[in-house]
Parts: sequence; structure tokens; C-alpha cells
Amino acid sequence: MGIDFAPSVRSRLGIEWEIACVDRRSGELTAAAPELLAKLGPADGFPHVTNELLTNTVELVSAPHHRARDAVADLTHLVERVAAVAEPMGVDLISSGTHPFSQWFRQQVTPGKPRYDTLIDRTQWWGRQMMIWGVHVHVAVDDRRKVLPIIDGLLTYLPHFQALSASSPFWAGERTGYASNRALMFQQLPTAGLPPQLESWTEYESLVADLTRTGVIEELNELRWDIRPSPKWGTIEIRTFDGISSAWEIGAIAALAQCLVEHFSRELDAGRDVPRMQPWFVRENKWRAARYGLEAIIIRNAAGDERLVTGDLADLLPRLSPVAESLDCAPELERLRDIVDGGASYQRQLQVAATHHGSLKAVVSSLVRELRDGC
Repeated sequence: MGIDFAPSVRSRLGIEWEIACVDRRSGELTAAAPELLAKLGPADGFPHVTNELLTNTVELVSAPHHRARDAVADLTHLVERVAAVAEPMGVDLISSGTHPFSQWFRQQVTPGKPRYDTLIDRTQWWGRQMMIWGVHVHVAVDDRRKVLPIIDGLLTYLPHFQALSASSPFWAGERTGYASNRALMFQQLPTAGLPPQLESWTEYESLVADLTRTGVIEELNELRWDIRPSPKWGTIEIRTFDGISSAWEIGAIAALAQCLVEHFSRELDAGRDVPRMQPWFVRENKWRAARYGLEAIIIRNAAGDERLVTGDLADLLPRLSPVAESLDCAPELERLRDIVDGGASYQRQLQVAATHHGSLKAVVSSLVRELRDGC
């Protein structure tokens, strides 16, 4: 089974941002997406707003851009459009990995979408549990022979992505003890979770052929790996991130993804190998970052050396600085320090709850403010 990889402009990026609709008075999730989308009108090209699995969700999709800030500008404009329509409906917008207290069994699946119907029919209880939101970053790659080595390299930084974006410390009204409960919820789907570490594009094609022949998938996009090839767009799609609460944080985290892809691409151009780790180390790192967030001690290399993720980030940013300068995203990359210093979303949510005597409605209100005001 041959899989073509579309030509694309190297290291150009696009961003998809899942946004949840909440009732302004109660803070509960509300099934407002179909009405919002009807009022916005049909999606036509990029950027655009579209539906998602649940009727409480809209997805904002940027156009492809060379600079992270331009993709974020698309998203900011789309948020303003959606908010203007939502405001008279009594609907507010938030982005986080999970909703702090709404119940999964009260949510509605978007009707008229065979892909969603098939997913729920196959996965049943676990599929209905997918009351989760994320951000996906596409970064273009100029040669498909680079795709799988770059994905292996990115897997060594998966805990950094997970910890910086972690925003799901609550689930159905309970504190979970995890920075990213979403990460572990999502991987329960049969084709989600960590990607296999493959040696060649031919091996990837063979895997897809096997899964298609046995009915595991019908379309490539049903492989919901944390990091995956996206042959249709000529990109690597990084899907590790929880829902990110503000546009400026998306810019910082997208800049990190873009810089790492370009860095690994340059290493391959120079004839050097991209570092990779054993799958069991990658799996452990994902769990540690989901559990401990920015306080995670992660495995940094195949030798098993360990380090606090924030310490590793502090050393990584200067190394990526020349790449960031060439991609014109240095200011965005530097704002990762603001996330570390000011706290990731999961830390801010926990702090708001503690300050308001455990009120999770106060947490929703803070998420509304962060998305709206960028604070």
C-alpha cells in the first residue's frame, strides 16, 4: 500500500485549537456548537471554524504560516468571531484538557458524522468518555524520508510538550492527582497513544495496510497517535498537547514544536543521526509528565540519565535559539519561560480552586478569563 507524502514548504506550521462551550451562569458544558457554527456560516478554506466529536466543542484551524505568531493571529481572530456570536447566547469559551466538573454522560455526540458514529459504536464506554480537548500543531517536512526519524526525535521531547501544556487536573468534579488526566484518558482508544517507532516509510505503509485490511482503520486520520505523519498535508502532526488556555501559550508551545522539527531536519541534512530512546523510556516519560507536569523528573537519553523537565528546558532554549531566529519565532520561544515561572494551566487551576475553597466553578471562570484576556 503506497502512501504519498504531499509536497510542503519546509517548517511551515498550522495549528488546530479545540474550544469548549460553557454556560455563562452555571459554568457547565453546553451543546452550543451546532448553533454557533450555523450562525458563523460554512467553513471555506483556511482559517476556519469547524465541529468536533461533541456538540459542546468547536475547533479553530489556522492557515499554514511560516511564523508561529501569524498562525496564532489567525486563531485569535477566530476566537473573537466565535465569542461575538456566543455572547448573546449566554455562552462562554474555555480551553483546557478536561472540564473541571461536567459529566461525560450528559454530553452529546455531533450528529450526522459517520466517522464519529463509527468511533462511538466501536469504542462504547471509553469513546463516550472522550470529554477532552487538545491542540494539534502541524509542521511541514520537505522529505518523507525524514518524517519517521524526526518523530523519533520528537518523542524524546514528548514529556516537555506534555508538561508545558498540561491543563487537566480535574475530572468530573474530582481532583485526579495528575497534571494531565487527558493524556491517559485519550490513550484508551485503540488507535491512540504513542506511535510505534518505525525504521522506514515502507514499514509505515505496511503497518497502515495491515490495519486497513483487518478493519482496525478505514482512513489514515483514524490513527490518533500522539505524534503522527500527516501525509495529506506533508506535515508531522504533534497531538500531545492538552487544551491550551490562552493564545500566547499556544504561540510559545507551537514555536517549540516548529524549532525542534527544523533542528532535527538540519541534523539529518548534515548526515547526523537524530537521538532516539527505547519505547519503554518514552512510555515512562509520558506517564511521568502526565502525573507530575513541570515537576516531572524525566529520562533524557537511551543511557537512562534523568533530569527535572524544567532544568532540561532551561538548557534546551539557548540551543534552539539560532533555529528560532531563523524561523522568526524567538520571542514566542522565550515565552516558554513565562509558563515555567508563572505556572502551567494545571497549576493555575489548582491554585484558583485552593484560593476559592475548592470551587470548580471559579476554575471555569478563570479559564474563561484566560482565553478571553490572554492573562
